[in-house]
Amino acid sequence: MKIVAIVQARMGSTRLPNKVMKLIGGTPMIELLLARLSHSQEIDEIVVATSNTRQNDPLVSHVRALGYQCHQGSEEDVLDRYYQTARASLATTVVRITGDCPLMDPALVDQMIREYKAAGVDYFSNVNPPTYPDGLDIEVFSFAVLERAAKDASEPFDREHVTPYLRVSNRFSQASAQGEENLSGLRWTVDEPADFDVISQVFAHFAPEIHFTWQQVLDLQRTRPQLFSANKQLIRNEGANMGTGQKLWKRAKQIIPGGNMLLSKRAEMMLPDQWPAYFSKAKGCRVWDLDGNEYVDMSLMGVGTNSLGYGNHEVDMVVRQVVELGNMTTLNCPEEVYLAEKLIEMHPWADMARFARSGGEANAIAIRIARAASGRDKVAVCGYHGWHDWYLSANLGENENLAGHLLPGLEPNGVPQNLRGTVFPFTYNNYAELEALVSAHDIGVIKMEVVRNKGPEDNFLQKVRKLATDRGIVLIFDECTSGFRQTFGGLHKMYGVEPDMAIFGKTLGNGYAITATIGRREIMEAAQSTFISSTFWTERIGPAAALKTLEVMERTKSWETLTKIGLGIRESWQKLADKHRLKIDQWGLPALTGYTFQSPNALAYKTLVTQEMLAKGYLAGNSVYTCTEHTPEIVEGYFAALDPVFALVKECEDGRDVMGLLNGPVCHGGFKRLN
Repeated sequence: MKIVAIVQARMGSTRLPNKVMKLIGGTPMIELLLARLSHSQEIDEIVVATSNTRQNDPLVSHVRALGYQCHQGSEEDVLDRYYQTARASLATTVVRITGDCPLMDPALVDQMIREYKAAGVDYFSNVNPPTYPDGLDIEVFSFAVLERAAKDASEPFDREHVTPYLRVSNRFSQASAQGEENLSGLRWTVDEPADFDVISQVFAHFAPEIHFTWQQVLDLQRTRPQLFSANKQLIRNEGANMGTGQKLWKRAKQIIPGGNMLLSKRAEMMLPDQWPAYFSKAKGCRVWDLDGNEYVDMSLMGVGTNSLGYGNHEVDMVVRQVVELGNMTTLNCPEEVYLAEKLIEMHPWADMARFARSGGEANAIAIRIARAASGRDKVAVCGYHGWHDWYLSANLGENENLAGHLLPGLEPNGVPQNLRGTVFPFTYNNYAELEALVSAHDIGVIKMEVVRNKGPEDNFLQKVRKLATDRGIVLIFDECTSGFRQTFGGLHKMYGVEPDMAIFGKTLGNGYAITATIGRREIMEAAQSTFISSTFWTERIGPAAALKTLEVMERTKSWETLTKIGLGIRESWQKLADKHRLKIDQWGLPALTGYTFQSPNALAYKTLVTQEMLAKGYLAGNSVYTCTEHTPEIVEGYFAALDPVFALVKECEDGRDVMGLLNGPVCHGGFKRLN
């Protein structure tokens, strides 16, 4: 019998990169583990099994320099990597140890090997069920059963995690060891930064001694629990049930405030603890996550940016040409002139244009120009207009001023207090409220979305236009979201009301960053009396993508397709609700349409829909940004999958506990802090 301990280790950990080579007291973690494990009396050889990517070269070099064998195999198929390592080592018995468990006790390893021998089984462990601290997991099995598993196991989960097939296939005899007390709630492994901090403190306590026992660590935790508090909220073996994107999201939140750059894309807004979070590729209306899972996007479609679908061939071809020819130089790109001419041609009331790369920037540009042109600072707003100080200042002194325009909970921390009283929200379709604001304050700018969740009533837009004209107020229509979805240009064209300025974004570049602010000459020329300038507003990809996107839109009349798809989705939602005797409210533009269950559990139901649809291969919540790639077949498949989910919601309305159906917490419903 040759007993080989195979230590599974790699540098590419998603949640804590390079963890096995991180220094604890000046020594790499993997070296500490191997040194401790080398004191085993039962193990004949210790081998490290890692993947064959170049990222692992420092690990391989270090392990071999220490005198240990290091076998490299598949990155994804860890079961095959284990099998090939055991085969090359001529092992008859394999002891599985993971490289993120530096507190592994060789005496405990020896105990498990002896109990394996005594039990006479194929597979033996102390993890089924777990009673030892997480970080002391030991599995012992014969080479013969490993070989059989390597040949027979077909599920990706079994290939990635090596031993589940041995435990659950019912093909192998097995036994397990249990401790005198259940200590499985203690966390001594290293998966995340908090874990590393805890383990580092343990080694620092015993330094320079590294060969302390696991019982000594247990005594330390009981006498000095504060040393172990940093990771106590983490869940045992959580990583085994998490996708690569979920792991990366947890890592991101440690190093990026909020986890990412856009609140709408945060996992907590969709499906906390389950959302894939990151993509590897996208095409049409399909998205692939980091694990290669394919989803149909019946949700945000790039938060409304990709109305022509992901990876539109014509737009992408132009961008590739720009990359080949050059994106940024000392000179200006000619495309920005051509784009300005095109937008002015589409909007005869406008004479000039300025470009930026995000909606928030365009809104800030428009406000700066409008204030400069009117000579007045105070602004009346209706709708959502970005994150900049000028807008968020409406919440200074009263955090709920924008609650009707944004999701509630948006606090103005960091916004200078001297901006208080410069921005005044008004309610859409409430002309009297706006008129009162204008009369009570020296309003110089009215900025609004052309449509909120429903259209104008009682000539609302015409009245706003007349009020602005009569009082010498600059009227800005924010069409960042609504532009090019229902008309070729903006919703204001449909209602026959011309602003003094308009802002476009999102759909303008079909996923490439470009936004535009257009306006009348006498207004726009005020930009020259202030300072508005940015290096990356002059890059070439954005304007080039916009020109081609507009060309494709105009040729295909994409806005008609988007509207038709959205109206069809609305009708089908209602039919589904009626079928299951559910009440829903519908809202938004046809091309940006959504629904809400009329229930106190509406947010939980939205979470349930997202969870169940994700399992069926759909990115879906309770709203859809339509795109031209949402073909009838795609939409039909979506509703076929959604039907039984609505049936589940009905069961909950009739008394079933919705929380019992959720595999995690309810999604967030507002602009509150996401930890």
